[in-house]
Amino acid sequence: MSHLRKLYIILFIGILIIITGCQSDKENQQKELTVSAAASLREALEEAGQKYMDDNPGIKLIYNFGGSGSLQQQISHGAPVDIFISAAEDKYNQLIAKDRIDKNHSAQLLGNELVLILPKEEHSIESLDDLLKTDIKRIAIGTPETVPAGQYARQTFISTGLWSRLESKIINTKDVRQVLSYVETANVDAGIVYKTDAIISDKIKMVQISGHDLHDPIIYPAGVVSSSQNVDEAIQFFEFLRSQEAMDIFKKYGFTAALD
Repeated sequence: MSHLRKLYIILFIGILIIITGCQSDKENQQKELTVSAAASLREALEEAGQKYMDDNPGIKLIYNFGGSGSLQQQISHGAPVDIFISAAEDKYNQLIAKDRIDKNHSAQLLGNELVLILPKEEHSIESLDDLLKTDIKRIAIGTPETVPAGQYARQTFISTGLWSRLESKIINTKDVRQVLSYVETANVDAGIVYKTDAIISDKIKMVQISGHDLHDPIIYPAGVVSSSQNVDEAIQFFEFLRSQEAMDIFKKYGFTAALD
């Protein structure tokens, strides 16, 4: 091998080492933000978050999706979270009261609505009253104590006078996505989820629930967690969530702006 060729090879290897080192340094310089968010936000938030990461390569978003009550408990007990987006104001306000959320970087973000969902082949149910039929034996809702959608569902049944007559049929779940899964697989006869959950599935039939005054307003508040170790980055992402760019993505998935 000629001396010149050896020199080229050495130079090439050196360049590769430098490039690899730069990439490694870049990865090491990334700030990780943990976002705890209601399960119903998964697809919309992942798309919005990917857009944000594409525009801000120094940020890596880590998601923790679940029932808002469970997420609120985790934050109350000191879980390392930077941003919290709840599907209910009461869970969120408990953290506000304990100064777990930065009040200067907190806002009502999104709105949603409830719908009744059924296995796709089900054609005998057209309203909530039809759930009283004897062949409807299992109705899935999120556990009301920890899942806001379940809380709104119970409020709806109480407001319509159906709760005491349907309570024995109720199957509680860990979050709205489990309700959706149960209905998709016909493990239950019906379920109540957010409209945004129903929109993403082609395996269910959706029935509108008339009367938004049957339950508390469905508001998704969002804010920076006071104990965040990445405050500046968390504030920047919080502001992005409130931007028109992010809101357009949320609306694509069926959400509304909270103040619309």
